[in-house]
Amino acid sequence: MRKYYTRACNFFYGLNSKKLIKAKLTLPLCGNDSISFNQIEIFSRNKKKIKSKIIDIKNIKKLPPSIKNKISQDIKKIISKREFLGNKSHILMGILNMTPDSFSDGGKFNSTRKAIQKIMLMKKAGAEIIDIGGESTRPGSKIISQKNELKRLEKVIEQFKKKFPEILLSIDTRKSQVMDFSIKKDADIINDVSCFRFDPKSFSVVKNKNLWKIVHHMQGTPQTMQINPLYNHVLLDIYDFFENQIKKFKSERYNRKIILDPGIGFGKNLKHNLMILKKISVFHSLGFPVLIGPSRKRFIGQISGPFDTKERLGGTLSTILFSLSQGVRIFRVHNVEEVKQGILLYETLINK
Repeated sequence: MRKYYTRACNFFYGLNSKKLIKAKLTLPLCGNDSISFNQIEIFSRNKKKIKSKIIDIKNIKKLPPSIKNKISQDIKKIISKREFLGNKSHILMGILNMTPDSFSDGGKFNSTRKAIQKIMLMKKAGAEIIDIGGESTRPGSKIISQKNELKRLEKVIEQFKKKFPEILLSIDTRKSQVMDFSIKKDADIINDVSCFRFDPKSFSVVKNKNLWKIVHHMQGTPQTMQINPLYNHVLLDIYDFFENQIKKFKSERYNRKIILDPGIGFGKNLKHNLMILKKISVFHSLGFPVLIGPSRKRFIGQISGPFDTKERLGGTLSTILFSLSQGVRIFRVHNVEEVKQGILLYETLINK
């Protein structure tokens, strides 16, 4: 059976975008009139055979009826406003790893005092979400028990909303016990890299809870994910994964509280990561906000080679700005202050 996918492309920005929307020559991306598009790329997939073509939006009406209906439904989702963002042009999620072995900052913030200090700094730097994790999910990392993971996090989680009521609390965990404790302490987001599949109890813990769930893609596990990852077509395979996971939440009360994360570096090689980033706007046709976490990832070092740096800030920022140009608005980062600065400059320049 043939399946079709729609990707918004050929974007316009700032005042130019607003004028073109007013003249009905472009369509707003994700309800934001500061970025719009006048073309779409249509992928067709029949088993392993994949084709694509780019057409102007004015020519959608010329498509065969069966295709036109599907594309029209996708367009409605592409242009719809994203509830999570409100009127914000972007949101930064600051990373707090309370672990001894995370790939870039293990051991730096694994005490309550250091963690609270770090949260204060990230808040001041412009983070509106803090993502707290107690277990490393870097390639080859070891699984720790629920008890040990919760022990690392519980004091900070208990204090978080008292000290930072205006900041969204995100918990980076695969464990139902940690999720349950965090939800009882008013966590706003659950960020499970296994997409609620590692722990059989995790889905039932988050289902029908008034909080945001990150639907994250990972091929394999942290222990196996970088051992020769294979896809038929990485972009469309992840799209299909998202679609299937979204269906699991359809019957729940808060089924719109979903954020999509294609999982840069989680079971992907360099070619896969670049394909995702280059055409990431395809995920807008699912109708949910998109988040990426490129911060300090290995692919940056693979591209920069002898010019690689410890924090990979240049590569992180360029990836984020490119993703912004395709309508991605939520970014999980280590260097909040520098990324905030870069985004503010970028937005000022394209809006002038």
